[in-house]
Order: sequence, then structure tokens, then C-alpha cells
Amino acid sequence: MPSGLAGAVLDIDLEAIAANWLSLKSRLKPGAACAAVVKADAYGLGAARVAPRLEAAGCRHFFVATADEALALRPLLPASALYVLAGVDDRSAGPLAEASILPVLNHAGQIEAWAREAKRRGHVLPAALHLDSGMNRLGLAREEVSRLAAEPLPFDGLAIRVLMSHLVSSEVSGNPLNERQRLRFEEAAARLMPRLGQPQLSFANSSGIFLGPAYHYDLARPGVALYGVNPTPDAPNPMAEVVRLTAKILQVRRVDRGETVGYGATARLTRPSRVAVIPIGYADGLPRSASNRASARIGGISVPVIGRVSMDLITLDVTDVPDALAVPGATVSLIGDGQSIEALAEAAGTIPYEILTSLGARYERRYHEATP
Repeated sequence: MPSGLAGAVLDIDLEAIAANWLSLKSRLKPGAACAAVVKADAYGLGAARVAPRLEAAGCRHFFVATADEALALRPLLPASALYVLAGVDDRSAGPLAEASILPVLNHAGQIEAWAREAKRRGHVLPAALHLDSGMNRLGLAREEVSRLAAEPLPFDGLAIRVLMSHLVSSEVSGNPLNERQRLRFEEAAARLMPRLGQPQLSFANSSGIFLGPAYHYDLARPGVALYGVNPTPDAPNPMAEVVRLTAKILQVRRVDRGETVGYGATARLTRPSRVAVIPIGYADGLPRSASNRASARIGGISVPVIGRVSMDLITLDVTDVPDALAVPGATVSLIGDGQSIEALAEAAGTIPYEILTSLGARYERRYHEATP
């Protein structure tokens, strides 16, 4: 989008992302390393800008979801380890090996595919190995761990650098499943360690870091907390704000009591009102489920979204805002300036992850970074 011509602006503070990474790293036990999860285009904020800034801050381990994401980032992160959470197959094995990218091996078929590639190339290939500890999604189940611990050859040609698992409910610090998973992870890792040498152990995600040193192991993998989302929902947010989403008012109109606003006539006015129209809609990542539930801020004053969120527009009740503040061209804040991502997500009946990763392509994106 040409600078200054978009209907809304998404400000992304790269220095805040780097500061959040350093803050999370400082919480780890001595000797533990801190990775960064930059999958889904760095949670929608632009991996091509976010990942190099994190590498400059000292991060040397990056996790993405797919092979394509890793291959796109490799030229930008020449000195860092790149891991693909979805693993590898026969199509992606060659390109990943050529780019020195480590797949996270999730099942026996992926182990075999990576071992075949190592044999074809005639040298050892590094990888991570995922042990399922209770998510029951990706990763080796207990019976697969038992079989691999007993078989003589499955890891021939492979150097397993990381053994990892993934927490189910780390944001709920008192959930007994956290400790049950940790013990299962340790048990599975202990069975495979004699076959694998001394790989790093990786368990904690963003919220897992706050569960304490027992969860830190050798390599933590924070994701959403890097981008300013609260990893401790039952406590104040310890992370710096990263995202600010603003738009300019397109039009302000006076609407009589008893009239309705927007599609479906879902909002009927109970008083003579002033209604402001904003150029953001569900095509820009504002969920339709936020209709009649979300709010924005104008001049520090909270104003409700009234009527349905449409593809390109929302409407706000600005009756209680001074006339001079609610005029065409005035700035409205949807995220930031006291409007948290968590509040928007709650109003929409979703989670902050979905809000971040859904932010659309029509915004003017402004990246803020310190000048060297």
C-alpha cells in the first residue's frame, strides 16, 4: 500500500519485540537459551522484519511452521538455526537439507524421510525430535518412543540436536496437566537419550517460561508473548506493547432515536446519536463476531462498535465524544492507546493469536526501529 494512502495504519514496534525477547530470556534459568517462534509471518506482523531484528538482539534459534516459511527466512538469518515444526517429507527433504534447515521430526515416517536424505547426501543431517507429552497432536506417542528406543537403526545418518514437547495449558499456572506433561517429557527423553547423545531439551512456550525453572530446560520457545500478548492472563501483562492499529474517521452522521445502524438492523438507537464510520472491517482482520461488542478509543474516550462489522467498515457511537474530537479525519484507535489485543479478542469471542494473525494486507504498515 502506498505510504499515507491506506485507510488505516498498523504500527509495529520492532524495538518492543526485541525488548520482549530480552525480557523473556532474562527470566530463564542460567544456561538456558531463548528461541523465537516466527511462524505465520511472525504472527501476522512480518517475519522479514521481525526475525532479523531478533537475530540482531541475540536470538539464534527460530521456529516456523512450514518448509516454505523456513526457506523464505534462510537468506535473512544466515547465522541462525531454523526449525520447521511441521517436519519433513520426501518433497521438502532436499530443499531443507540444501538450506541447512532442521525439521522437527514428528513421527517414524518423517524420521525415515530425513534419514533417506542423509544417506543420499552421504553425510549426517541435524534435526529436532518431537515427543508428545499430552497434546495428542504432533509428536511421537509413548509406544513409538518405546519402539525407537529399542530399534538399532532408525537414527542412522541423523544428529538429533533438540528433543522437544509442547505444553497444552501453560497459561493456567495451576493446571496439574503442566506437571504431568513435564514428567512424561522427561521420561520419554530419558529413554531416547542413550541413543542420541546429549541433545538440548526444549519444553517451555511463552507461558511455560513463567511456570518456573523446572520447565526451562535448555531451550525455551516463546511465541505470542514476543508480540505483546499477555502470557500470564491472570496477572498484569509483563510484556511491552508492540502493535497499534488506528484509522481515520470517514464520516460522522446524526441518526434519530429509533433508527437502526448497519446490516441486519442489529443496532437500534435509544437516543438521538452521532455515528462515526471507520474504514476497517472483517477483510482487515476485525472479526464479524465483534459486532455490537467491541470498542475503540477517540481522544482517550472509549466508544462502542454499534451494528455489524462489515467487510470494509465499522460504525461507532460517538455521541458522548466532544464534537471537535469526532470529525472526519480524526484518529480512532482499535489496538493500542489503552485498547488491548486481549480486550478486542474477548469482545470477538476469540483469542489474541487469531486477532494478530488475521490482520489484513490493506493497512499501511509502519515499522519502528532504532537507528543504528
